Amino acid sequence: MFKLHSQLAADCVHIGDFPLSRLLMMNDSQYPWCILVPRVCDVTEIFQLDYKDQQRLSAESALLSRLLCSTFSADKMNIAALGNVVSQLHVHHVVRYRTDAAWPAPVWGRLPVKPFAGEDLEVRLTQIKQMLPSGFKFAEQV
Repeated sequence: MFKLHSQLAADCVHIGDFPLSRLLMMNDSQYPWCILVPRVCDVTEIFQLDYKDQQRLSAESALLSRLLCSTFSADKMNIAALGNVVSQLHVHHVVRYRTDAAWPAPVWGRLPVKPFAGEDLEVRLTQIKQMLPSGFKFAEQV
């Protein structure tokens, strides 16, 4: 049975589920940042998914990337499945701007996480929820 890694649960807000992947939002106000976690047990690498799930993850990642890029007018999308700290397979989707504090370096380890303050978390969640396609299973529906 699928169980989300405790570090991802602590660092993120659960938005809902695509057919394969859980959609999380990183609680870091410095970047629009979402994470896809395939709901498959004991998988640490994309190549460990069967072919059908690899294709599904690729499609979900492409859709999420297009939506984030458009919604937040990204200069660049950073997409990565690192897994050096949390081994459970998860794919980061980070909206980047030439003006952000870490540019042009990667966001990982560059600056401390800056959690959302006050109503800013709800504002960001609303932006992300509004960009998702009809039929998306939001967390309260899961």
